[in-house]
Amino acid sequence: MKRLNPFAKKAPTVAVVRLQGMIAAGGRGQLNDAALAPMLEKAFAKGKPKAVALEINSPGGSPVQSALIGSRIRRLSEEKGVPVIAFVEDVAASGGYWLAAAADKIYADESSVVGSIGVISAGFGANVFLSRQGFERRVYTAGESKSMLDPFKPEKSEDVARLKRMLEQIHQNFIVHVQSRRGDKLADNDDLFTGEIWIGSQAKEVGLIDEVGHLVPVLKARFGDKVKLRRYGIKRSMWQRFGASLAQDAVAGIEERAQFARFGL
Repeated sequence: MKRLNPFAKKAPTVAVVRLQGMIAAGGRGQLNDAALAPMLEKAFAKGKPKAVALEINSPGGSPVQSALIGSRIRRLSEEKGVPVIAFVEDVAASGGYWLAAAADKIYADESSVVGSIGVISAGFGANVFLSRQGFERRVYTAGESKSMLDPFKPEKSEDVARLKRMLEQIHQNFIVHVQSRRGDKLADNDDLFTGEIWIGSQAKEVGLIDEVGHLVPVLKARFGDKVKLRRYGIKRSMWQRFGASLAQDAVAGIEERAQFARFGL
């Protein structure tokens, strides 16, 4: 029988890693390096895969976690000699695109949202509301910058300037990452690093993706019709499946929904 023949040629295997959702440290069901590490290590090592395919559907999130995950993908790819191919679904924006840029080749659907190479910080100020209700905010610090951007105190121009400097530094790190990964593929476009987004073929024109294409047809064209897909994804614990953390999951879900909504999804 063929399956007992040690000389029979095995069908090539591609590990498919699903990266779905927001990128955040410690969030349940969200993407972060600690949660993805075991899955990525296994995907690159088990069964000697011909490639690792990333199914990406993420509006972004933490720049640090994006960098940690992207660095792990690159390290494993180089250590194991396994190429990485990214397939964008609805969106790979901001940190989601950071992950896509970790791949050697990027594909997307004709309607996929790609890009948003920028950094954002948002919050609320409640000082006026508190003062109208008769509340007085009292803060004591050792170090003049310890209460920077306290949402319960009036905003200070020097705090805003300091925050903008931080955001510019992170933005520059993002730009360097994309330039180092995409290189000469990137078009000479003034809007490339402004936080602008592109759809499908437009993303190809500016060099953010390589081709418009879908996972199964692309992998069959590259590795043959008999290619086997071994899938990996973040698994929810028993407690999460039975709703033991409904409040935390609900908050995380609302935040994730808001992030996707920024791109009309």
